[in-house]
Amino acid sequence: MANVGLYRSSRSNMIAGVMGGIAERFGWNANLLRVIFVLISVMSAAFPGILVYLVLWLVMPKQRRFTEHTEYNTQGYSQPMRTVNKDPL
Repeated sequence: MANVGLYRSSRSNMIAGVMGGIAERFGWNANLLRVIFVLISVMSAAFPGILVYLVLWLVMPKQRRFTEHTEYNTQGYSQPMRTVNKDPL
């Protein structure tokens, strides 16, 4: 998927996927970004960091996972299994 827009990550999430989505968008390491965010939040009395995270959680849309035949197949297999018919001898 192309890096278009800013989304909460579906793959790299710990709480809500905010830091994972930012890291995926810019090609950064998600764990390093989380550590930096926590350190900056603790140094600033933690309240602004928590508030920023909550606002981003509410504003950023969740990343949608695209699969083949999404509009046709809402459940089950995308390609049903073939049945084997016995030939009458």
